[in-house]
Amino acid sequence: MNRNDVTEAIIAARIAKGIKWADVAKRLGLSKEWVTAACLGQMTLDAQQATVIAEIFGLSGEAVALLQEVPYKGSLPAAVPTDPLIYRFYELVSVYGTTFKALIHEEFGDGIMSAIDFRMDLQREPDPKGDRVNIVLSGKFLPYKTY
Repeated sequence: MNRNDVTEAIIAARIAKGIKWADVAKRLGLSKEWVTAACLGQMTLDAQQATVIAEIFGLSGEAVALLQEVPYKGSLPAAVPTDPLIYRFYELVSVYGTTFKALIHEEFGDGIMSAIDFRMDLQREPDPKGDRVNIVLSGKFLPYKTY
């Protein structure tokens, strides 16, 4: 068994049991965004979190141990994603990436937005013309240092 096998087992159990990511997050007392990323193999869980995940999804002790290992981050199988939903994020960065960069540098200076010290919130936004996806990304600004 490897970490990918655990991810596949979680996905299969979630579908079979009709479990919602938000319910898993509520049980852990954490955000649905972080918990979903962890369950999909992108974050490291501590022993208590891994045990709760194993209980929810009916996983083995070996899976509990693997959930506590630092994963290989980055889940896309190709440089340019082919899944239509994920591709739209690629497109968003392709079109607006230079704008994000210019505005962040103008506001903060030379540096980057952290994806480690990071929060995300995804909500459904009702709209009479068709519901919208509202995603807020919040990352700590990390300035480049001189040395």
